[in-house]
Amino acid sequence: MLNEPDAARKPTVETLLLTAVRVRTFAQTRHLTNASGFFFARAERLFLVTSRHVLADTPSQHYPDRVEIELHVDRDNLGASAWASLPLYARGMSLWRQAADAGGEIDVAVLEVPRDQLPRTAVFASFDPEHLPASGDAMPIGASVLIVGFPLGFHDSLHHLPVVRQGIIASAFGLRFQGKGCFITDARTHRGTSGAPVVISRLSTDDNGTPCALPWRLLGIHSSTIDMTTRDLHVDESLGLNSAWYADVLMSLTDH
Repeated sequence: MLNEPDAARKPTVETLLLTAVRVRTFAQTRHLTNASGFFFARAERLFLVTSRHVLADTPSQHYPDRVEIELHVDRDNLGASAWASLPLYARGMSLWRQAADAGGEIDVAVLEVPRDQLPRTAVFASFDPEHLPASGDAMPIGASVLIVGFPLGFHDSLHHLPVVRQGIIASAFGLRFQGKGCFITDARTHRGTSGAPVVISRLSTDDNGTPCALPWRLLGIHSSTIDMTTRDLHVDESLGLNSAWYADVLMSLTDH
């Protein structure tokens, strides 16, 4: 879904890059961390999706009270952007949604974004339920995926766009890796990528031959790198593997 009142005027940039947003966390006015996120739309409702540990993380004592996201504000000038501030609490209660299952907590959180809290001319794109894999979709081991985010905060600072890392599916897609609701990717990632969408290319037209504005399948939400506590830091390299939570959790997290 592309936020474009005039459908004939589209930014000259790959729509996938407009789904991802740079996320900054704050405790009042103190900047805490940088992360990645993306938009997911459910009918008329809009959600910011990121990793749950971006919004609250007990082991690191990370407890922001608001986030800021950067948005384009002029479809003809990608250099123009503005920050929107979104509170994480109201009346002492958290505003984001998170989930857990038999395998434990799921490292995904969604925060509903009232559209009137965004700049009036905000330009962005969003995934929706149609972008989630169908039950019969084949995702073979070794299939190429893209992770769209802001590693270490790095991005195109002139046009305010994310960068894309390429990886592969490194575990049996559809199975819960080690009993958790995630799968594994083999990709080079860094801090700041948490919350980035993990996508795979799909056909550029629908069944009727109509071009798709966003020809990607949303497979997962990148969480973190995986390391072995038994690894000899002087001998063994890092695994270079990452956990990505299955994106179908967004259906329950965005349900009424």
